Amino acid sequence: MKKGLIAAALGCALVSVSSHADTIAGVYVGAQVWQTDTQGGFADSNNTADFNFDDETNTALYIAFEHPVPFLPNIKVNHTTLDNSGTTTLQSEFTFDGELFTESTTVNTDVELDATDFILYYELFDNDLVSFDLGVNAKYIDGALFVVDRASDTSGSAEFSGIVPMAYSKVQLGLPFTGLSAYFEGSYLSFDDHELSDYQAVIQYSFIESLAVDMTLQVGYRNVTVDIEDLDDVYADMEFDGVFAGLELHF
Repeated sequence: MKKGLIAAALGCALVSVSSHADTIAGVYVGAQVWQTDTQGGFADSNNTADFNFDDETNTALYIAFEHPVPFLPNIKVNHTTLDNSGTTTLQSEFTFDGELFTESTTVNTDVELDATDFILYYELFDNDLVSFDLGVNAKYIDGALFVVDRASDTSGSAEFSGIVPMAYSKVQLGLPFTGLSAYFEGSYLSFDDHELSDYQAVIQYSFIESLAVDMTLQVGYRNVTVDIEDLDDVYADMEFDGVFAGLELHF
């Protein structure tokens, strides 16, 4: 009898500790597959071209760590690919990498762009009904751009990179006891002649909730705009948007 009581007490204690640890600190890991529609163009001056791009599938991976330590921010790292390519018959001339591409020329373009967000944020509200996060985002952009004249093989290329400080926020609304929730998350910056934004609206369903791990399905829409002038001699005005599906694990 005593052994049974001791075992039951130990079991209750373990459950209590596990539940308490989950409310104290948590790790979130997620992956998203994003069907991306790309618009806009680039050049080596303000006279940017307007290219046609094919729809592409890109990915986003993230990890976040939340803790209860006062005054120390939570941490999230998010890595997104923004690759795309296409073929365009130019409606006007533009210059790139010192080369002139004339009107009516058919060109192949290729965009290889990675964005990594280093986000520090605070949870100002956090309950089953509503949560609100506010912080800063150091977005690191690393890109390579290519354009080739299909008739003459004239080509141009450029690489650019930089860290852009942005404001960050996230608002999440939940329906208790249903597993359903929705959130809006975004980062934004506008200064001088640069303007960048990155936001997503998501509906999610938590289909597994246990002491070991929670698993959540996500469906949403994401939009990223990159309007830069003279970043490593690159001018670009581009927009990436589309729907995505994802899976998040919470430990």
